[in-house]
Amino acid sequence: MKITLRKKKLSTGKFSLYIEYYKGSGKNEHGKLEHYREFEYLKEYLMMHPQTEAEKQANEETWNKAEQVLAIRKAEYAQGKYGIKDRSKDKLLFLSYYEKLKEERYESKGNYDNWDAAQNHIEAYCGKKNITFGDIDEIFVQGFKKFLGHASKATSNNPLSQNSKHAYYNKFKAALNQAYEDGYTRRNFAAAVKGFTQVETFREYITHQELQALANAQCKHQVLKDAFLFSCLTGLRWSDISKLIWLEVRDEKEGSRLIFKQKKTSGQEYQYISNQARRILGKRKNEDDLVFQGLKYGAHFNAEILRWCMRAGITKHITFHSARHTHAILLLENGADIYTVSKILGHKEIRTTQIYAKIVDKKKKEAANLIPELEIDYEF
Repeated sequence: MKITLRKKKLSTGKFSLYIEYYKGSGKNEHGKLEHYREFEYLKEYLMMHPQTEAEKQANEETWNKAEQVLAIRKAEYAQGKYGIKDRSKDKLLFLSYYEKLKEERYESKGNYDNWDAAQNHIEAYCGKKNITFGDIDEIFVQGFKKFLGHASKATSNNPLSQNSKHAYYNKFKAALNQAYEDGYTRRNFAAAVKGFTQVETFREYITHQELQALANAQCKHQVLKDAFLFSCLTGLRWSDISKLIWLEVRDEKEGSRLIFKQKKTSGQEYQYISNQARRILGKRKNEDDLVFQGLKYGAHFNAEILRWCMRAGITKHITFHSARHTHAILLLENGADIYTVSKILGHKEIRTTQIYAKIVDKKKKEAANLIPELEIDYEF
């Protein structure tokens, strides 16, 4: 590759300085010769016709600065081509670098939380060792994968799920990919180690008939019952329901809707709710008051959901998040299109919602065989 400092004439009476990376040539699919180039614009400018000594001096300083950048780019290319390590970066701590990458994602709350969760497992793997980039190699990467697969635990002290392993390893790999791009490692060691495959998880839900049974059954905590049924009717997550305040509940002429910021994605949401869902909320209180006062996350409330389900004759392992799955299934079963369901649930990708569509299709197939066969003589 040839790396050259060049300048481009602008209509402003200045030259824009840029670096050209010439990567050779080849024939395209039509047999025509093509040259492969990339450009890095330095945002440095020269005056075309400097008049004063000060202008000439400024041009000279700008050009010298651009030549220094050129020298750095050539050195970086040589390091990559010949396997020369940048010794100044060897002693930098990997965890400090990972922390920096994580903080850059703070505005994307869901992504930030995943990076944060993965960091806990990376720190557990590293232990008290101050791992530097000089310590990282293929064996280090393989060791982390093995740690996730056999030693790392979830907050419940259970082994990590397959999808958690997949997610945490991908964050670790993304950090190493970026470290390689930034010149902290001479090779992309993560590229040589295959990650975990992602699996489609089963999403437990309750039917409309079971939901009616729950509505009729006794629950020890009325606020828990109200919040769960509200989630079934709206699809809101626990994290959004637990922090919902009356200011975010708008009673309008056309009906009621919620205007809130989703905790997982930090996205602003505008969601209409049914009249029945609004009746569950009860009378309005002060704007800053929580709608579901006294709702707490913990083992006690989780256990009460299971006991409540048993009183209703439901033997499935139901969690609060099952209410969100229930909402999606009920919408699809009653004619809502998958795009609308995706928007209501706040999914960024339609393929996330398609999992529910598969469940509905399976139930339709089962329903096709519910009618007993007739005694008919077939003539062929």
